[in-house]
Amino acid sequence: MELPTHRLAGAAALLLLAGCVGTPSVSGVPGASPSPEVPWSPPPTAAADLARADSAATPVLPPDLGERIRRLSLAEIVEVGLRNNPATREAWANAQSAAAVYGSERGAWLPSVDGDVSAARLKTTASQGRSAVQQSVVTPSVTLSYLLFDFGGRSGRVEGARQQLLSAGFTQNATIQDVVLQIQISYFQYLASRALLQAQRTTLAEADTNLMAAEERRRVGVATIADVLQAKTAVSQAQLNVQTTEGTVQTTRGALALALGLPANLSYDVDISAALVPVAPLADSVESIIAAALRDRPDLAAARAQAEAAQAAVGEARSAQLPSLNFDATAGRTYATTIPDGANSYSLSLGLTIPIFNGFSRQYDVRGARFDAEAAGARAKSLREQVVFQVFSSYYALQTATRRVRTAQDLIASAEQASEVALGRYRAGVGTLLDLLAAQSALASARAQRVDARLSWSVSLAQLARDAGVLDTRGEHPLRLSTDTTTTETPR
Repeated sequence: MELPTHRLAGAAALLLLAGCVGTPSVSGVPGASPSPEVPWSPPPTAAADLARADSAATPVLPPDLGERIRRLSLAEIVEVGLRNNPATREAWANAQSAAAVYGSERGAWLPSVDGDVSAARLKTTASQGRSAVQQSVVTPSVTLSYLLFDFGGRSGRVEGARQQLLSAGFTQNATIQDVVLQIQISYFQYLASRALLQAQRTTLAEADTNLMAAEERRRVGVATIADVLQAKTAVSQAQLNVQTTEGTVQTTRGALALALGLPANLSYDVDISAALVPVAPLADSVESIIAAALRDRPDLAAARAQAEAAQAAVGEARSAQLPSLNFDATAGRTYATTIPDGANSYSLSLGLTIPIFNGFSRQYDVRGARFDAEAAGARAKSLREQVVFQVFSSYYALQTATRRVRTAQDLIASAEQASEVALGRYRAGVGTLLDLLAAQSALASARAQRVDARLSWSVSLAQLARDAGVLDTRGEHPLRLSTDTTTTETPR
């Protein structure tokens, strides 16, 4: 059969158009690169528009902290971080959503009432001597529906939503503690880098003193050029260490700003008083802290709530296999051209729905819900064991860190004495420069180890508080330290 000419032309035009379909454009430019090796050229104003939209949401330092921006306390730093950190906002939004879902599901305990208004214009057909009739009909009505009984399906849904609400709330609390810990670690790392820089500047000053002593001894003829060169080498090494740590200070300062949700180049500084807390052993036993963690850890409570929600889902799935009883009532009033004053109508119904067969889907739903509940319970139990291990590990890490601080104090005391003796011997002409440089190198190492030991202790204490679930929104905790303290001075 031969197609008409105009149909062939139309088909050819459609094929041509289909072949011409390419990459759609956006703001006058192609929406994608023409080939894998060619960069995409965005619209001229796209990047600027997106940057403006992003800058409108950029977090800033709260105005009330503007006067103290050069001396922010740990509590103020934590407050700023909790305000700006996107993780806390996400967890809060999830908790709000779960609360709304619970409110929605709880409405199943109440009847639902709906209103309806229908309007129609009717015209009958004239037939058998009857004239055509036209009339308008308006029918407002109200319908009430209520589930009377369903063998636990409704209560299972409500209880599941309630447990999901609890889980989301506990998850928010756990997120807050994680953010606080992250901020504290960044804070202590920044203070440690500052302390290390101060220690290295002290070492540099001592190296300069050694160099002057070596030059003086060479001037009077009791030292060689080798001593001077060795002293200059020690000065250069000390300068290199100072320059490296100066960069580390800025890096850790930027990392702290990042943890606060602030720009890394923000001009601010912190109060170091939190780093001057005397180091002391923990007074609480590991058993008491583990017991507190099993009671208070928010992520463990969230996992338990998830397990309860999964168990509630079993009852909901089981109820789908059983009958449900429903009550429905409708009341209305009809207004028509032939009934200008209106007429009432109503209906009442009581329905029993009996599930008979649906291809075994309901039975598999129950089976799946039971295994989901078993898996959720296993996850909660696994997390419980992890919590015990985390507290146990953090507790003994803190114990080790406490002993390291004490040992570092002893080390630096002996290293300072050795350095003083070596310097005195060198100046008296009975000691060598190599002995002096070795003693001062050991002293510099002891200073660095003291800083690292103090950092380890501060971080370990914060980690234990988080693992015990007792870290609050100010970075504080109720863990008790012994009165037997070992004071440590952090260089300013």
